[in-house]
Amino acid sequence: MRHPVTVALCLGGMVLLSACGRGTSDAEVQKALKDVNVIDESNLSDIMLTVGDPNEAVTYFTNTLQQNPDRPDLKRGLAKSLVRANRPAEAAKVWATLVNSGQGTNDDRVGYADALIRANEWSQAEAQLNLIPPTHETYERYRLEAMVADSKKQWKKADSFYEIAAGLTTKPASVLNNWGFSKLTRGEYAGAEKLFLEALTHDPTMFTAKNNLVLARGAQRKYDLPVVQMTQKERAELLYTLGLAAVKQGDVKAGRNLLQDAVETHPQYFEAAARSLAALEG
Repeated sequence: MRHPVTVALCLGGMVLLSACGRGTSDAEVQKALKDVNVIDESNLSDIMLTVGDPNEAVTYFTNTLQQNPDRPDLKRGLAKSLVRANRPAEAAKVWATLVNSGQGTNDDRVGYADALIRANEWSQAEAQLNLIPPTHETYERYRLEAMVADSKKQWKKADSFYEIAAGLTTKPASVLNNWGFSKLTRGEYAGAEKLFLEALTHDPTMFTAKNNLVLARGAQRKYDLPVVQMTQKERAELLYTLGLAAVKQGDVKAGRNLLQDAVETHPQYFEAAARSLAALEG
């Protein structure tokens, strides 16, 4: 009659299950509980890094790290949360602590370089990227390499890195947009237009790429809107951008007409376009 009681006790929980058939010390119980807590913390950390409020995530990782100062995953989480909270300089300090502790990975050094770029520390970011072995071929690494090359006007190098980065991700719209903007700033308008169109085939909702596309076309005196997916509000905003581009090119009449279209197309009062139009007519 005592066997069912013994079985019930053994199935009573994770800690008791591990203790069946032998004596369990307080230290073993605490270790088992700590293991369970680590699993719970890992799940919570994932939530904080994806859907949680960035500032709440910073507070969570800061407090948890104070209790577990040697855990690299918590340092990593804190650094990523600081980046999400638009505090890149603080994030860079946390990344530096991690990569210099011997617990960091190549991905952590990439994260460090990313934070440095966001903090406008380009030379330091380049130095960190140079410490990463060439065998570490990831999208994030080459995206940053391209940006650094861009900042130094090393166009051939930048193009090579952008191309590699675009091939290493299933969602290349963002890097194609960046590549296009790089060509736009160089004055390679046709090449920029092509890249913005390619970006929009991967993400038709990316308004930044649409706006950049219109800028590239305007620089070539193409004053008609491209055939891309857009809402009525987006159409008005793109007409406004194109109108300003036309005025900048010296095509004032075309610019005035485009600004008028922007005012008439917008579903609400388009103050910026109306103001620009009034300035031209005045």
